[in-house]
Amino acid sequence: MPKIHEHDNKQPQAFGIFIEDRIVLLYTYEADLGDGWEDTEVHNDPQTVREKALKMGANIINYVFKN
Repeated sequence: MPKIHEHDNKQPQAFGIFIEDRIVLLYTYEADLGDGWEDTEVHNDPQTVREKALKMGANIINYVFKN
């Protein structure tokens, strides 16, 4: 998981619930991908951080539709 904002120096993590080898729930902690998807002016994230958030989001959506 990409780290979007630094709040308390904790590592970003992702947790999932699986049913029959298929992930049915993804919970992210200390990542806040949605902040990276906001308009640039909202959080003033650099382009590299925004791209990481968008790529991770695209990977999640890709997984949902392929599996």
